[in-house]
Amino acid sequence: MEETLKIMDLPEGERPRERLLRYGVEALSNAELLAVILRSGSKKENILNLSSRIIKENGGLSGILNSTLEDFISLHGVGKVKAAQLMALVEISKRFKSYKDGDEYKISSPKDAADLVMEEMRSLKQEHLKVIMLNTKNVVIFTKDVSVGSLNSSIVHPREVFCDAIRKNSASIIICHNHPSGDPVPSNEDINITCRLKECGKLLGVDLLDHLIIGNGKYTSLKEKGIV
Repeated sequence: MEETLKIMDLPEGERPRERLLRYGVEALSNAELLAVILRSGSKKENILNLSSRIIKENGGLSGILNSTLEDFISLHGVGKVKAAQLMALVEISKRFKSYKDGDEYKISSPKDAADLVMEEMRSLKQEHLKVIMLNTKNVVIFTKDVSVGSLNSSIVHPREVFCDAIRKNSASIIICHNHPSGDPVPSNEDINITCRLKECGKLLGVDLLDHLIIGNGKYTSLKEKGIV
């Protein structure tokens, strides 16, 4: 039986790990970087070819970062072990980009809030509404998804938005939702929901600081627009 082709089967000058150590990580291509992580190819494909194909069939690096475990397992030559490695890479990348490392995260501007949720929400295929809960110093104490699907005032009930905020003694909240089209321009319904939740927050003693519309790498702050 033919043995699995590993990085060590390649000429030394073509081995990604050796190239990284000799020339620096910046010298490696995306496929070579992925090869360093995955380490070995399949019985029919060496690691560099496999890594290149994984990137191509997932639509590039951005596609990889939005893939699921099932997406990876469905790829020829990628079993459960490599799929798990890829999912770990995806999650680490998201945590780096959203600062979810266990440290306190203080929100001082709409951009801070957008940075917290952008990588998670920018490529979602459906609309999601997320609530960011803050203490009196504007430090994030909890985040929660409260609805999935097209947002309208009949679906987004204030009870769902403010329930956990009250239980966790939040001083204020920021709501965020994505537009799957990638265009963060607010709709009339977005504005109506915001005004309704702002008034409810005043009654409950939990201030609505902002409503962010998340697009593909860009956002709109209704606070900056003067709506909140």
